[in-house]
Amino acid sequence: MKIIAIGRNYAEHAKELNNPIPSIPVIFMKPDTALLKDNKPFYHPDFSEDVHHEIEIVLKICKEGKSISEKFASAYFDEIALGIDFTARDIQSRHKEKGLPWELAKAFDNSAPVSNFVPKSNFTDMYNLNFHLDINGQVRQKGSTHDLLFSFERIIAFVSGYITLKKGDLIFTGTPPGVSKVSIGDHLEGYLENEKLLDFYIK
Repeated sequence: MKIIAIGRNYAEHAKELNNPIPSIPVIFMKPDTALLKDNKPFYHPDFSEDVHHEIEIVLKICKEGKSISEKFASAYFDEIALGIDFTARDIQSRHKEKGLPWELAKAFDNSAPVSNFVPKSNFTDMYNLNFHLDINGQVRQKGSTHDLLFSFERIIAFVSGYITLKKGDLIFTGTPPGVSKVSIGDHLEGYLENEKLLDFYIK
């Protein structure tokens, strides 16, 4: 199982970090040791003083594919979840300044909490999905798949042109604006439409 993530897939998030809006998907990866399941607590790492939350829709790949055509890509995932792409923003900023890869800022242990998956057949329109993240009872991030720069099908087609997708792989599809620092004691709750899927604490 591998975790593939898409950066800057919501224009307003790219703008809030003063990043250019991409013309093709921006890809990075996390190892399987980044996965955090079952709403277990996230233990704040001591190597960063500025870990940010980034709530995202996550796709679960349901069959192997290589160089998948965009028109067939919807058949390659049948479940979705909510996930948090935790990012050590201080480390990322230092690496970006030097033109270095982001892995230390993105791929550390437990940096990818993922909720239980739900069938995509539960939803009538995959491009009108509303989701949000509350921290300590206050809405911090709010997004809709209507605002994706690159569709789920475009992402799958693009990634599979370079990397074979296998059953069980996860794709984080990008975060809406509102990212900010988390602190020990924070309570994170993530909602897809009106269903709470994420509910955990920072320790």
